[in-house]
Amino acid sequence: MAKHNELGKKGEDAAVAHLEQQGHAIVARNYRFGKAEIDIISQDGNAIVFTEVKTRSTDYFGYPEEAVDSKKRMLMKKAAEEFIYQHRIDADIRFDVISLTEQNGQLKIHHFKDAFFYEGPGSEEKEYDP
Repeated sequence: MAKHNELGKKGEDAAVAHLEQQGHAIVARNYRFGKAEIDIISQDGNAIVFTEVKTRSTDYFGYPEEAVDSKKRMLMKKAAEEFIYQHRIDADIRFDVISLTEQNGQLKIHHFKDAFFYEGPGSEEKEYDP
């Protein structure tokens, strides 16, 4: 496995552990629909949470969360719509981003809850800077 893939897997595992510590129940990992993938789907109370995980060995070229651009958010939304449809989910939904940067062999975690909003199919994206 390539070094960047190993770091990505390590980051996703750390993100899962973090979410579980926060009381989330993990529903799925690496859910795919077409070209879209959602790294982690979890349940947090009454909400279904779709989480993108970005891990970098350094923030020299920018913070990992900056890689969750409008194209990635659009793909996440499409995959989330399909997951909701397939599983007949009637719950609040939330899109989170977990950003990890390796520092001295340790992963530093930043969890952005409600990283962007989505009102449903055909709606415009609404976001804010956490």
